[in-house]
Amino acid sequence: MSDRQIRAGGEFANPCLQAQLADLLPGARLEPVDLPVSRPLVLWLLNADYPQGNLEAEQVGRLMDEPLYWSFCWASGLVLADWLLARPEWVAGKRVLDFGCGSGVAGIAAALAGAREVIACDIDPLALEAARLNAALNDVELQLSADYQAVQGRVDVLTVADVLYDRANLDSLDSFLARADQVLLADSRIKDFSRPGYRRLATREGHTLPDLDESAEFRDVRLYLGELSASRGGPGPT
Repeated sequence: MSDRQIRAGGEFANPCLQAQLADLLPGARLEPVDLPVSRPLVLWLLNADYPQGNLEAEQVGRLMDEPLYWSFCWASGLVLADWLLARPEWVAGKRVLDFGCGSGVAGIAAALAGAREVIACDIDPLALEAARLNAALNDVELQLSADYQAVQGRVDVLTVADVLYDRANLDSLDSFLARADQVLLADSRIKDFSRPGYRRLATREGHTLPDLDESAEFRDVRLYLGELSASRGGPGPT
């Protein structure tokens, strides 16, 4: 039975992943959610009425150690996915690496937009499993990797969304440029950054699913294009 058939039957696609979720957040479950993007894209996401009451100290501690970020579609990932679906020329026929893939939304969008190959990378094995399931739900295939540095061969486009909340990842911006011909980065946590090789492409409004009722500043998503030639003073695209 395919994931689409399971979805139609109202059942969960992977009892093991569901059990992991419920173990971390009792009463939570994953549900198929149609994203508000320019082409059909569906993800298994945390139920909108997930438990938000008082959690015991042990549960809070486990959630801090094992965050459930892969069960959300964060605002920047949603905006980046919509950008790729509306502008497939950015990735069509290209090899794409999705850094910190989480639910896999950006990589899945790249695959739907015609990418030749998409490698989804995340250090969390649960995120990789969620990305695999979400890819199957959309009838596309992702290659999975726990270490983006270990991916062999040149990458045409590196997609990055929702990673700059950890300021330590700012130090990775230069390595992204060295890893791929182009970097497409979406972020809502840092108002702006000035980094050689990066320029702002656009600003879009987005929100996290399920909706966390985030403040307006975190719904303001900025898209950046990074190119090594630009960091060296060479001409960039017009």
